[in-house]
Amino acid sequence: MVESEAHEEKRKAYAAPVAAILSAIGSLACCLPLAFLGALGAAGASAVLAALRPWLLVLCAVLLVIGFVRLYREGRSCGRRSIASVALFWIAVAIFLAMLFFPLQIAGLLAGRVAS
Repeated sequence: MVESEAHEEKRKAYAAPVAAILSAIGSLACCLPLAFLGALGAAGASAVLAALRPWLLVLCAVLLVIGFVRLYREGRSCGRRSIASVALFWIAVAIFLAMLFFPLQIAGLLAGRVAS
C-alpha cells in the first residue's frame, strides 16, 4: 500500500508541469495564426507607406509649422503656454528630424537591432 501511495504522489507531482506545458501549447495554437496575420498586415502596410514616405514627411513638416505658429505666435494672446505642450512639440520635432535624416537607423532600433 505504501508503495502505491508513493507512486500516486509522483504522478501528482508531474501532473502540474505537464498541464502547464499543454496549456502553453494550446494558447500558442490559438493565438499564433493571428500573430502571423498581424505580421503580414504590417508588412503590407509598410510596403504601401514606403512609397508614400516623401508625401508623409511633407505633410508632417507642414503640420509642425502650423503647430509652431499656433504655439509661439498665437499662444501669447491666450496667456501662458503649458510646459507639457512645448515639450511635446519639441519631442515631435526631434522625432521628425530623426526620421528624416536617419530612417534606416530608426527602423533598426524599432526592429530591436541597430542597422549596419
